Amino acid sequence: MTPEEEKQVRSRQKSRAIVTGLLLGALVILFYAITIAKIGGGH
Repeated sequence: MTPEEEKQVRSRQKSRAIVTGLLLGALVILFYAITIAKIGGGH
């Protein structure tokens, strides 16, 4: 693999990691919001 190709692969991996991290963060926020809604709705 040429250095240019390696650069492209690393760039793709980095962007995929960022997207995965954002999705994970969104899921955490979603679960948190659902939990708060359940606790708040019970009173």
